[in-house]
This record gives sequence, structure tokens and C-alpha cells, in this order.
Amino acid sequence: MEVHFFFLQLLTVLLAARIFAEIAANLGAPSVIGELLAGVVIGPSILGWVEPDEILKLLAEIGIILLLFEVGLKTDGKRLLHSGVKSTVIALSGFIFPMLLGFIAAFWFFDLSLIVSLFIGGTITATSIGITVRVLQDIKCLQTHEGQVVLGAAVLDDIFGVVLLAILFEFSMSGEVSLFKIGRILLFIGVFFAVAPIAAKFISIYIQRLESKSVTPGVIPTTIVSLVLFFSWISHTLGAPELLGGFAAGLALSRRFFIPFGLSINTDKTCAKCIEEQMKPIIQLFTPIFFVYIGLSLSLREVDWSSAFIWGFSLLVFITAVLGKMIGPFFLKESIVSKLAIGMAMVPRGEIGLIFTELGRISGILNNEIHAGMVIVIVLTTLLPPLVMKWYHANYASHLCD
Repeated sequence: MEVHFFFLQLLTVLLAARIFAEIAANLGAPSVIGELLAGVVIGPSILGWVEPDEILKLLAEIGIILLLFEVGLKTDGKRLLHSGVKSTVIALSGFIFPMLLGFIAAFWFFDLSLIVSLFIGGTITATSIGITVRVLQDIKCLQTHEGQVVLGAAVLDDIFGVVLLAILFEFSMSGEVSLFKIGRILLFIGVFFAVAPIAAKFISIYIQRLESKSVTPGVIPTTIVSLVLFFSWISHTLGAPELLGGFAAGLALSRRFFIPFGLSINTDKTCAKCIEEQMKPIIQLFTPIFFVYIGLSLSLREVDWSSAFIWGFSLLVFITAVLGKMIGPFFLKESIVSKLAIGMAMVPRGEIGLIFTELGRISGILNNEIHAGMVIVIVLTTLLPPLVMKWYHANYASHLCD
């Protein structure tokens, strides 16, 4: 590809992502939906201005890694330690039931293979903590009992989701389900959890000293991006996906990271905040490319929309995605109003779900129809829950936010 033509394509991707994200946000929808739609509009599905190629794919992969770094950086280890039994119940049930129901729907109702069914179940386990927090803030329920239960559960849900993503990545690469490979990934994660707090402390001290002595600007972004790339390389070397390394780097540098059995190491909060602020522009530059790339890769013209399969598949997976998240709160001793409020807050999907679907598509596990159906499910479970939550709290649960 000619360099000047690639510049034009990248320009189109970035501008389209920004324009559609702004439109989505102004309509009250998550910006990620706008970025996904931008890829559909400018890609082969509609206008055909931009084709997904290897260079854009590489930039999109950087976007995934940085997105997972941000998720890790914003993970509150202190909240994890104090999330309590209720949050743990919601997180575990919100992980197990969608996975189980999604697998059953794919494997038994649509006769899909074991690995495809596992990917479908895994995709609908994710909860978008960003969307949930935004809605809870809007309805002034973030600091309520229900809000804190949901936040603790959503943080745990992120951890479970990334671990599952790493395991499914192994399955996609080998084409088989292997307990040995699951054990290797879990061992890597366990070792990381033991070493990362100590590494984070030394890294934060080194970055602060380096910045104070440096006579040139940009020390923190350069150092942190290098660290993320290094962690990603280590992750790949140990047989896990590169994006798990990005998540690990963010988690290690978060404001408070914990290790098992209640021990904790506090990193410098000022340093963590500085890292978060200076990395934000870089993350905001690359992550939209990933979501636009998903839209570019959809190839909606190749999907047989008259097929009963895609509509039946999307509807059944959507139902299981919603029900799977709504079951957990009914194990708690709460009022029915609180149970429904907590369940609704756990339904929104978003970034992690789209990462699952894209990984499945790239690895060849999800064909075009199933991939398109899963994107439909992610979009619906991203767009509808915030609207339903606002309506429900306004009409039935306003007293919870007093």
C-alpha cells in the first residue's frame, strides 16, 4: 500500500470514529457504539472507503492492549478486598450463568462445536463497568448500597473476563480444549499476582525519579508504553495473549494493588494519577481504531439477512445474556426492587465483549454470520440496559437513590 494512501485511510478512520462517537454520546448512547458504527459505514459493508488491512490490524491490536491497560489501571484493588460476600456472589453468578446458558444455547440448540460454543458463552460474561458507572452516576445511585455492590462485582467481573479471554485465546490458537494449557495460564496469572505488587512499587519509584531528573518532556508516556509493550511480550512468550500483558501492566500500576491473603502494597497515588492523566491521550488515540476495525471487519453484505438462523441465534443469545446477569441478585437477601436494580446494572456489555468477538473472528472460530450475530447481541446489551435502568429507577426504584 502507498504511504500517502494509508495516511488517507487512517485519517478517515480517526475522523469517522470521532464524529460517530460524538453523535452517539449526544444521543445518550456509549461512544463505543458510534465507533463501531463508523467502521460499518466507511468499511466494505456500506461506503467501501476503507478496507481492513494488516497495518490497521496492527494499530487495532495496540489499541486492544492499551484498552486492557486502562481497565487494569482503573481496577480498584481496595474495593476488591472490601467488596464483600454480596459482590462476590453477583460476580461469580454473573460469570457462571451467562457462560453456561450461552454455551447451552449454542451447543444444544444450534449444534455448534465445543470451541465455538465456549467462545459464545465467554463473550456474554463481560460487564462494561464504564457504562454501568456512567448510568449509576447519572441517576445518582453510585454511592448507594446497590451501587457499591454492583461496583465491587463489576471489578471482579473484569478480572474473571480477562482470565477467561486468555484461556479462550489458547483454545483458539491450538484448536482444542486443553487442561494443561489452562493450568499454564492460571500459573502465569498466579505468579504475576505474587510479583506485580513489588514490581509496581519499584516501577513507580523509578518513574518518579526519572521524571524529576529528566530535562526533556514525555518521560512518563514513553516509559509506560515501553512497560506495556514489555509486559505484552512476556505474556506472549509465556503462551498467553499479548493483551493480558497490557492488563497486567495496568493492574500493577493502579492506585492500590493487592496480593492474596489480605496483604497489600500501596503505590504512590500521585504517581498513579499522573500516569493515568498522561496516558489518556495515547489510549484515546489508539482504542477507537480497534472499535472501528471491528466495524470494518463485519462484512455485512456477505451476511444472509434473510436467514432464520442469524435472527433466531441473535435473539436466543440476547435472552441468555440478559437472564444470565439477572439470576445472581436473587441469591441475595434483598428486596425484589433492589434485586432487579442490581441485575440490570450488571447487564451492559461493551469493550470486553467486542474484544471476545473479534478474537473469535480473527482466529477463524466464529464465521461471518455468528460474528455478526454476536456483535448484534453486544450492541443491544450495550444500548438497551442504560435506557431500561433510567426508566426503572425513575418509576419504581427512586427511593434507592435518595
